[in-house]
Amino acid sequence: MVLNALKNFVGKSSNGYPKGFNQIIDNLHLNTEEDSTTFNLLWKAYQFGSEAHKEQKRRSGEPYFTHCASVGTILAEWNMDVDTIIAGLLHDTIEDTDVTRELIVSEFNEDIAYLVEGVSKLSGIKFHSRQEKQAENFMKMFLSVAKDLRVIIIKFADRLHNMSTINHLPLIKQRRIAIETRDVYAPLAHRLGMNKLKMELEDLILQVLDPDEFYKLEKNIKATKKQRESYIKEFSAPVIEELKNYQIEAEVFGRAKHFYSIYGKMKRRNKKFEELFDLFAIRIIVDKISECYAVLGSVHQLYTPLQERFKDYVATPKSNGYQSIHTTVFGKHGKMVEVQIRTKEMDRLAEVGVAAHWIYKESGNEATAVKEIDKHISWLRELVEILQTEDSNPDEFLKLLKVDLFQNEIFVFTPQGDVVQLPAESTPVDFAFSVHTQVGLHCIGAKINSKIVPLNTPLQNGDAIEVITSESQTPSYAWLKFVQSSKAKSHIKRWVKKEQFEQSIQLGKEIVEKTLRRLKKLYILDELKARPQTMGLNNEDKLYSEVASGQITVRELVEKYEPNVSDGEPTALDSPSLTERFINRARGVAKGVKVDGVSNTLIVFAKCCSPIPGDAILGYITRGRGVTIHRNTCNNLPSLQNEDRFINVEWEVAAKTSFIVRMKIITEDRKNILRDITESIAAMSMNIKSIDMRSEEGMGSCILILETRDTRQLARLKKQIQKIPNVIDIERI
Repeated sequence: MVLNALKNFVGKSSNGYPKGFNQIIDNLHLNTEEDSTTFNLLWKAYQFGSEAHKEQKRRSGEPYFTHCASVGTILAEWNMDVDTIIAGLLHDTIEDTDVTRELIVSEFNEDIAYLVEGVSKLSGIKFHSRQEKQAENFMKMFLSVAKDLRVIIIKFADRLHNMSTINHLPLIKQRRIAIETRDVYAPLAHRLGMNKLKMELEDLILQVLDPDEFYKLEKNIKATKKQRESYIKEFSAPVIEELKNYQIEAEVFGRAKHFYSIYGKMKRRNKKFEELFDLFAIRIIVDKISECYAVLGSVHQLYTPLQERFKDYVATPKSNGYQSIHTTVFGKHGKMVEVQIRTKEMDRLAEVGVAAHWIYKESGNEATAVKEIDKHISWLRELVEILQTEDSNPDEFLKLLKVDLFQNEIFVFTPQGDVVQLPAESTPVDFAFSVHTQVGLHCIGAKINSKIVPLNTPLQNGDAIEVITSESQTPSYAWLKFVQSSKAKSHIKRWVKKEQFEQSIQLGKEIVEKTLRRLKKLYILDELKARPQTMGLNNEDKLYSEVASGQITVRELVEKYEPNVSDGEPTALDSPSLTERFINRARGVAKGVKVDGVSNTLIVFAKCCSPIPGDAILGYITRGRGVTIHRNTCNNLPSLQNEDRFINVEWEVAAKTSFIVRMKIITEDRKNILRDITESIAAMSMNIKSIDMRSEEGMGSCILILETRDTRQLARLKKQIQKIPNVIDIERI
């Protein structure tokens, strides 16, 4: 006894193997004799990982490998295959030790090496911000997931154990990890049908982000446990008796809802714990689907159902594969009780989701497993397809990921009666893109339940949709204002970018040809075609596009292709006004303007308000001219009756960029007035780019070009200058 106790104390069990290893074997139900090959392979991996991490410690002071062993144990509990469990044991070796991918391949196999590499974070790359690093890591992880879903399963096990031991980290780091888990991992677990994991993660998140509320809930749930169990027994007794009469074998039990779910309801409904009735659900597990509906009938005979809270996810499963019948009834004493009815297979799938399908694979039914897994992650494959386009970027991917993760679902029907799942508030355009990309691109109209409707009409559960297409129809910028699905948004932006590029080539060519004809230098066109690399570009189309978007001026072209023209030689290009020169200089700090997230689209700056970086701006879609950029405050903005033609735009500038502004100050002429003005500017730590002071008949006029961080700094400067004696007026021009 003493020897066994001592072995347990040092982490060994009575059979001589470490406790962590024995837990894995127990979860897999391995027989050391019958499954000796698998047993030996797992033991080899356990020793390999333990040796690789032997010098490392966790924040808690424990050996680092205890974390890896726990990840392996969780994967075994989920009935994952042996390669996945081994990859879980070794998941940090490439990132945190001297072990290489090649060594893992030689010691184990290519599959295990791929899984370990997929889970490893990006290393050796410098990122400008934590958010950029996070986005890059998710991009890498999801590219790996596209090839093998087991990557995300290992990552889930890793995150679950890290969250359960998070209390040893600094509070700031705890909150950061909890927020990332809340925003990505918990909703992703939900989308993959891993409900038990999602609930565990959410409770751990609440414990970190709102510990007071968590412990208060824990205390309340413990205090009401006896009362709750008594009510469940009272409610279930007649149900069990009724099922016996129908000779249906069923498991009936009640389960308290997890803390995060109760917390969410309290917040949404603005109620206290004592005011909530639905703190638990009754679950009824049967053998066959037909018995689910028989049980439903029995429950509705015994208790009055609440019609609007009935959901049949058996007939129309959720996108994560979840199947169950949900009904809410009025139980004893008028309490509302949610009842969930499902088969044993559905219950297993509801708990571990996509991980359940590895059971099929292990039992030799690989075709079934692949089919079921693909059904789960078709939406994820679409995201990865978007990610692999040449114009994707990490931030855009992260936004699309969060859009897909956080939206609720609706179920609509094709004319053939097939079910299509879409995000809530989707429109016929979202439906069209879900059918096929080309159907979406050429969608001109739609019928909902046989009635023609506008394309921005929100769809409702159960609607039957028919799409009308036309070869001449193309996507509109305005569609981006109402589409909900990431697939629709991505394809519309991609098409718009391509279309705008073609239009900008045509526009740029016209600008260059007209200007060169006026200058009698048309021969430069041949030079542009033969040597576009003179401008640092690899083809003339790109060059014309840059001219159209304002990145290159015709003057720069002439100077590059005719470098011998003397500086003093006058040309038609040498006559821009002072105002034009200032605006061009101010816009030089920006790479351009992003139109709804798309860079360098066909844009025109409105001359009525001459927007420059630093100004709040708005885009207006002008037929045949692309997007016209105005200041938000411009009096010439078109009528809001054409609201669907307005679009979000923003300056594409680097962080902490200073903007150039021009100010006009009118003063009474006096000695040292210019000194007082410049001292006020210096006190604000602003840089003066140029200054022009003139005096006439006792009045002074000062034109300043300044660098400013933002409009707030400029407003503070105005106040300071207005305090200077003899200053009459100050305005931005």
